[in-house]
Amino acid sequence: MAQIFGKSSNSLARVSLLGGLFGFFAFWGLVYLIYWSPYTTNAFVPREQEVPFSHQHHVAGLGLDCRYCHTSVEKSSFAGIPPTETCMTCHSRVWTDAPMLAPERQSLATGQPLRWKRVNDVPDFVFFNHSIHVQKGIGCSTCHGQVDQMPLTWKAHSLYMRWCLDCHEAPEKQIRPKDQIYQMDWQPPPDQAKRGAELVKEYQISRIRLSELRDCSMCHR
Repeated sequence: MAQIFGKSSNSLARVSLLGGLFGFFAFWGLVYLIYWSPYTTNAFVPREQEVPFSHQHHVAGLGLDCRYCHTSVEKSSFAGIPPTETCMTCHSRVWTDAPMLAPERQSLATGQPLRWKRVNDVPDFVFFNHSIHVQKGIGCSTCHGQVDQMPLTWKAHSLYMRWCLDCHEAPEKQIRPKDQIYQMDWQPPPDQAKRGAELVKEYQISRIRLSELRDCSMCHR
C-alpha cells in the first residue's frame, strides 16, 4: 500500500502548529497594543479648539493658577470651563485685535459661549468628582499631566477603568501635600510610600473608605 503522507509531513505539521500558536498570541498582542494606543484612547493627541488656547503660555509663561479659570474645581464635581468674560478680563486690554481671538470677541458681543471640545471626557455612566480628589490630596497633574508644558491641550492618560483602579487600590502612591495640589512639576519624593501612608491617615481616608474606593458603585451610579 502506498504511503499517504510524505517524509516532510511531520515537519510541516510542527511548523503549522508553531505558526498557529505564534499567530494566536501575535493577534491578541496586536489587539492589546491597539487598545492602549493613542488611536483608541486619544491620549497625547492635541485637540483643536475654536481658539487655540495654550496652557503652556498662560500657566508656565504668565503664572496663572488653575483655579483662575477652573473656578469650581474645589467645590464641585465639575472643574468648570471659563466663560468668555474670564478670557476678556485680560484680552480686552491685551492682544485686542489678534485674529486668533476673533471668536472670543464675537462670543462677548453676541452673548453666545464658545464651544470648547472636552479633552478629558469620561463616559456618561461614570461619575467623577473633582472636588473630593482635590480635597484628598490628588493633584491636577496626576490626571491631566503637566498642562503647563502643553501648547495645545491633550489627554495625558487613557482614563480606562484599570488606570483609575490603580490609584484607588493604592492611593498612597499618588497623594501629595495639599499645598502642592496645583504644582504642575510635583514628583513623588523617594519616601513617597511612607509619606503617602501618613497623608492617607491625615486626610482621614480610613480602611473602610479604602474598601469603598474599590466598590463599583463608587463610580458607577
